[in-house]
Amino acid sequence: MGKAIASRLLDGGAKVMTTARSVPIDDEHRQHVFVQADVSTSEGCTKVVNEAISHFGGVDILVNVVGGSSAPSGGFSILSDEEWQKELNLNLMPAVRLDRGLLPGMLKQGSGVIIHISSIQRRLPLFDATLAYAAAKAALTTYSKGLSKEVGPKGVRVNTIAPGFIETSAAQALIERLSKQSGTDMETARQELMKSLGGIPIGRPGRPEEVAELVAFLVSDRALSINGSEYVIDGGTIPVV
Repeated sequence: MGKAIASRLLDGGAKVMTTARSVPIDDEHRQHVFVQADVSTSEGCTKVVNEAISHFGGVDILVNVVGGSSAPSGGFSILSDEEWQKELNLNLMPAVRLDRGLLPGMLKQGSGVIIHISSIQRRLPLFDATLAYAAAKAALTTYSKGLSKEVGPKGVRVNTIAPGFIETSAAQALIERLSKQSGTDMETARQELMKSLGGIPIGRPGRPEEVAELVAFLVSDRALSINGSEYVIDGGTIPVV
């Protein structure tokens, strides 16, 4: 999703900086600035903030995409304090720290947009392996709402996007593993994975480019009245209004 969002913003004429723990090997967008950093750490976030200020003097748009879970399966009793802290450090604290570092510049100029990528799991938590992830994303959404009330009157809009099953490269690798494990083809494995989530009414996972289009809209002047909102993009997975 991060790659798709960066590409979409570049296509829209933005100057873009991205960050990751490792240098992307298939990154064709060499016109953007890349900072190698681990934003699950305070030191990594500080490095990104300093580089953004050094290159651009600050930012107009901040999109926090980082997230995921490496927790073992087995339910609540398997999740140690260390696992809980890892999920919070990856799914909540990067947004908190990057906002703290870059928001002052936005407030000084009286304008800016922040987008935090949450997850539908904050409303539909899965207990087997991703309970801590879901809780961290719920915290991210709550934090975003509170922040929007503080900085909205000062010209900075804050919104969240909650994707469902998006077929990223990591998701495709998971589908391939499930296919091999079950001895089925990729499409059957994909359908079984969708069923495990309760089904997707549109009949397919979302695409990273679709999330990127939503981001592009929310950071644009077309969305000047949208603040403190969460946009679900899940193909209809969440079964309630």
